[in-house]
Amino acid sequence: MSAALHQSGPPFVLIAGLLMIGLVANRDGLFAWGGARLQALPGGAFALLAAALLLDAVVTAVLNLDTAVVFLTPVLVFAARRRRVAVEPFLFGCVFMANASSLFLPGSNLTNLLVLDAHGGGSGASFAAKMFPLAITAAVVTAVGIALSFRRALAARPSGSIGDVDRPQVVLGAGVLATAAAIVFVLVLRNPALEVLGVGLAAVGVELLRSELSLSDVWRVVGPPSLAAAFVLTVALGTLARHWDGPAELIAHASGPETAGLAAISTVLVNNLPSAALYSAHSVDHSRMLLLGLNVGPNLAVTGALSALLWFRAAREVDARPSLLEFSRRGVPLALIAMGAAIVVGMLT
Repeated sequence: MSAALHQSGPPFVLIAGLLMIGLVANRDGLFAWGGARLQALPGGAFALLAAALLLDAVVTAVLNLDTAVVFLTPVLVFAARRRRVAVEPFLFGCVFMANASSLFLPGSNLTNLLVLDAHGGGSGASFAAKMFPLAITAAVVTAVGIALSFRRALAARPSGSIGDVDRPQVVLGAGVLATAAAIVFVLVLRNPALEVLGVGLAAVGVELLRSELSLSDVWRVVGPPSLAAAFVLTVALGTLARHWDGPAELIAHASGPETAGLAAISTVLVNNLPSAALYSAHSVDHSRMLLLGLNVGPNLAVTGALSALLWFRAAREVDARPSLLEFSRRGVPLALIAMGAAIVVGMLT
């Protein structure tokens, strides 16, 4: 069990730190500022969606996909409502794009950190260079697919006028500074978990002292029960994989495309974090393909990743009621096409 704890501990520590940083950055107006810039952009619904998905991809890459869905879901929904265009492309696009964009940096997704640890680590910059061809392919194909999937809704004429756009300002406070520090740590350090957690705790501490945050705010965003449950399951399956060679044998005899497919199916069955623990307990030949399936595969169904649970919760907080069936109806073709394109690119690079 100690080996599984050693592998699984740092990723969860890092995510807790990033969620805290995201909370304070949101208080500093960073995400509201981005949303206001979205609303003010010229062009119609397609242009607005393109900018929204780009913002989603950047926040996912830098601050993790869970942070992105928690804080950007309301931003994108409000941007669509303010422009009087269909909300669904922005609502579903937020989670689909976050999953597809979570291959750029180690901290973009817990699965990256679990697999990276199994392969001896490495800096964030080296990971980014290795994964960039697959990451950019998955992100671009998913963005195009979202636009095509919701083309009728996006083509509908806006109902009513846009009205004046509020222009909130970003406060150069603890959240913005913590975000900048986290980017540096993730890119430079081999294992930045403790450093990022320290930055997150410091940023939250400053806001608590200023009475800008409450402990209940921190608890709600970080979600210790959800993280703890995912951590226990990940450690349990990681321990199992070290005593049962079934998953390792299965993945060892698989080709690159088969590895991606097996990983994607596993995310639907048992979630991507336990799947990563199962498959990365031993060395994996096709680690890029494994990560592709673990990260993009969750677009197949809401059971695929913790990000979907957080997205549902964020959507309900802004009176949106996404459908489980609609998630898979839209997500299955997006995931399959994005994975197929990225597999081809991966085999050529």
